[in-house]
Amino acid sequence: MAPDLALDWHEGDMPYSQAYGDHFYCRTDGRLECAHVFHEGNGLPERWTDMGEFTIGELGFGTGLNFCETWRRWRAEGTSGELRFVSFERFPLPRAAIDRALAHWPEIDAERHALCSLWPDATDGIGNIDLALDDATRLTVVCGPALERLSECTLSFDAWYLDGFAPSRNPDMWSAELMAQVFTHTKQGGTFATYAAAGFVRRNLAGAGFSVERRPGFAGKREMLCGKRA
Repeated sequence: MAPDLALDWHEGDMPYSQAYGDHFYCRTDGRLECAHVFHEGNGLPERWTDMGEFTIGELGFGTGLNFCETWRRWRAEGTSGELRFVSFERFPLPRAAIDRALAHWPEIDAERHALCSLWPDATDGIGNIDLALDDATRLTVVCGPALERLSECTLSFDAWYLDGFAPSRNPDMWSAELMAQVFTHTKQGGTFATYAAAGFVRRNLAGAGFSVERRPGFAGKREMLCGKRA
């Protein structure tokens, strides 16, 4: 495993990045955090009802937890149309690490097995990962620096999950330049949500053009941010 992918495993098989000095998700319950922050913060699942295609962008694929929980809920809601999920990840984890981390949640066993059955064994130096999970669900993990890859992207997104490592640990993932690209690649009326509430993150999102709202964070975290492109 490349140095940037080196992991420690903490209690409950929670992966911890040695390079960034941070956990991949909330230590209380990452799956429930996804629902609170990314689903509720983006007005989901209400907004994806009866749409022909709903496109979600994500900064930081990590273990794939947000994707699996979103796909699970999409299917549970009996949603028609197609789900397109595009995540920008500089250092995609290998299959074994993703499988180990996601096995913590039996609620997403079906999604974990489907994802891991198609995921490459090793990801060092790999190109983009493009997977058709079923007839209505497509996952693309765009590998490389987020600013560079998003600048090249031709898609526009209905909703964004901003889920890089903590701003204090990985400020490039929350820079003014990257938030401007997120705004540019957001449809009119599109939204974002993030667990982060650092002042410079809020200012960068507002400076990019989003309306920004503070809401109570997950599991006692004082604040999170969400917002909209008018």
